[in-house]
Amino acid sequence: MSEDTQAKDIAMEMAEDARDSTWEYKSFTAEMFKGNFSWDLLHPFPTQSEEDKKIGDELLVKVKEVLEQHIDPYVTDRDGEYSPESLDALAELGLFGMKIPKEYGGLGLSVSNYARVLGMVGSYCGSTVTYLSAHQSIGVPEPLKCFGTKEQKEKFLPRLAKGEISAFALTEPDVGSDPAKMITWAEPSEDGSHYILSGDKLWCTNGLDEKTTLVVVMARTPDKMSKRGKPIPQISAFVVETNSPGVKRVHRCQFMGLRGIANGVLTFKDVKVPAENLIGKPGMGLKIALSTLNTGRLGLPAAGIGSLKMFIKEMEDWTTSRVQWGQSVGKHQSVSRKIALYVSHLFAMQSMVSLTCAFADNKGADIRLEAAAAKYFCSEYVWKCLDDYLQIRGGRGYENPISLYERGEKPSAAEISLRDMRIGRIFEGSSEVMHLIMAREALDTHFSLAMPLMKPKPGQKEGKIGILFKLFKFYSVWYPSTYMPASTNFKVSKLSSTNKAHLAYVAKTCKKLARTIFHTMGKYQLKLEYEQIILSNYVDIGTDLFVMASSLSYAEHLLKENPDDSTPQELVDLFCSEAKRRIKSNFAMAKQGKHNKKYNKVAGQLMDGKLRWLAKDAITEPPPKYRDYAKNDYEHPETKLTKEQK
Repeated sequence: MSEDTQAKDIAMEMAEDARDSTWEYKSFTAEMFKGNFSWDLLHPFPTQSEEDKKIGDELLVKVKEVLEQHIDPYVTDRDGEYSPESLDALAELGLFGMKIPKEYGGLGLSVSNYARVLGMVGSYCGSTVTYLSAHQSIGVPEPLKCFGTKEQKEKFLPRLAKGEISAFALTEPDVGSDPAKMITWAEPSEDGSHYILSGDKLWCTNGLDEKTTLVVVMARTPDKMSKRGKPIPQISAFVVETNSPGVKRVHRCQFMGLRGIANGVLTFKDVKVPAENLIGKPGMGLKIALSTLNTGRLGLPAAGIGSLKMFIKEMEDWTTSRVQWGQSVGKHQSVSRKIALYVSHLFAMQSMVSLTCAFADNKGADIRLEAAAAKYFCSEYVWKCLDDYLQIRGGRGYENPISLYERGEKPSAAEISLRDMRIGRIFEGSSEVMHLIMAREALDTHFSLAMPLMKPKPGQKEGKIGILFKLFKFYSVWYPSTYMPASTNFKVSKLSSTNKAHLAYVAKTCKKLARTIFHTMGKYQLKLEYEQIILSNYVDIGTDLFVMASSLSYAEHLLKENPDDSTPQELVDLFCSEAKRRIKSNFAMAKQGKHNKKYNKVAGQLMDGKLRWLAKDAITEPPPKYRDYAKNDYEHPETKLTKEQK
């Protein structure tokens, strides 16, 4: 077995150990990938209680006041600095304790109200919403809420609720989405009282701010042995005080957007971390990270939705008042298409995020797939919609808001928002990683049944005959069911006949998607993991089906509340019509496995240096001053990893 294959197997085994293999509650999306349209999970649309909504309403009034009085988002973007006074104002309102329970001094907000606050903040300042969401979604509060001991919660949560800021340290200079390559090391002491932590962490959001006192650090701890007798790296999670000897803030990173955030490189050199600062058990780090992100990922789409809401009134004014070729620009079909897609996709995103937040609050559904879908879909289409809006505004979209203001025009943050929201497709799991995560869950039923046959594990008790019998027993019932007509007894009264037809389409297409995935798995078997484009096609289909169903349920809810407003009918009809076009295209593209091989071939040519001729007459190196960049590299602390472990 080659070293590459061994490394891949180790990474896959770590990923499998980290994922939650059980489903305590039903998941709409998981059931959909099995061919089941669980409309009862989405309908009637779960709404906030009046009591909880009132809490959110009252807080939003205060949030708006603090933002407008203490924060200038245009100056923050221009200067690349975030004032300590602004952070103090946010802390005084309790916004760094939104998700911390009241017993520890926090606001104890529901997930729905937390998302509403991030939506409002996201409509005003991208740097501010990143400070707040990184602290609470992936920083110390959420891991401690889910996995911390009573003593850890009592020690750290009150500090964070009062305004101390936390960060999250996972990524390393040579480690992105593959934690198997992590080299930050935590060596347990002989008496078990502490760990000695050494390593580098890159892109620690909030990590460079002086108010950041606590960091969740993911680090390697001693390996465990696999059933095959091979060492499997263990990742553990620690709460580290930033004032500990050996912790150093070495570089603040500068980005395309979010210019006010304090993101950068932290180094840890022989840092003594008390054993009681270990979150959960040794080796639980990845599981903690993934579990935290299930609800943490909802912060990013909530903020993105806020950024789209920022421009609704501005878009109305601009497309009406701006006249070109004898009529308002909004009446030109090329522009009206962009407007329509913007608002219909905003409606759809609001539907899926509100629904998933309600699931998280009610705790009656498994949201790991729904949260991943919300993060993936919203980050893609928020940026697409913002790009379209900038195009609608033309040169005034590309121009900075301060420049517009200084020459006497109403400022627009279109170009700032476009830059700020681009990171959404990378943060907290890139779109490509979201595809892989969702594809793994989509295949879970088939994997759990067929993998013992296709790739037996050492010591596997069940024999080949028993496995085959189990497969026959399941598929003899399940497979024919995917060809049976889908139920259309949806009990909806307010949707138009067109939208009821969209609902029937979703139910029918769930079955088609499930059996098509099964056919594809049968065709490729173990080689399916290399067909990432095909898997992404299926994930995109499943995501669109989930968003369609969420939007139709939300539209029905709004129509019941206000029967005289027909706009939800039009918005959901347009979105579903567009989604059906994408679904049709994705089904067609999933059949083009041979075409996908062309991507591999041409990409391989570039990687082998065979396409350098394309760069003829171009300067392909940084300016001369910057070509010796390696000499500016910061000092790396020595870790305890052996050559083999590295």
